[in-house]
Amino acid sequence: MGLFLLVFAIFLVVVLAMSVGFIVQQKSISGSCGGISALGMDKACDCDEPCDDKKARMEKEQEWQKNRIH
Repeated sequence: MGLFLLVFAIFLVVVLAMSVGFIVQQKSISGSCGGISALGMDKACDCDEPCDDKKARMEKEQEWQKNRIH
């Protein structure tokens, strides 16, 4: 049990150090391989006409943006 707690504490310290370093650098998270732009796609859904679920989400997002407080 002592070994488990020691290893858990070490992992906790490493994660804490990485998160502090990330906060201090103020960088955005990015993928190492370039993401979907490396595949030549402009967006996650590369369809000409989005599906009904996507349209509903887009309308909800537009309504939220319209009603938000600036």
